Amino acid sequence: MKYFLIVSFLAILITGISGFVVKPDDLEGGNFLIGIAVAAFFFLWMPIFIYHRWKNRSVKDYMLTKENIDKMRGYSKDKNL
Repeated sequence: MKYFLIVSFLAILITGISGFVVKPDDLEGGNFLIGIAVAAFFFLWMPIFIYHRWKNRSVKDYMLTKENIDKMRGYSKDKNL
């Protein structure tokens, strides 16, 4: 999954850069490539990246429950903040 994300990011980046390089009189080809790169980045790459980063994590660790608040208070007392 890591390598897929890297390769797809590079492909999207190259597509976006090539959109700036294409001459403007080529029937709006540059704008089309930039649009495809932005759409692919936000609708394909970002959801896959977010899933990859969060797939083995528990949401309960990030919720403000009484136990987590008590842990934070105990941590600040130990560090003498």
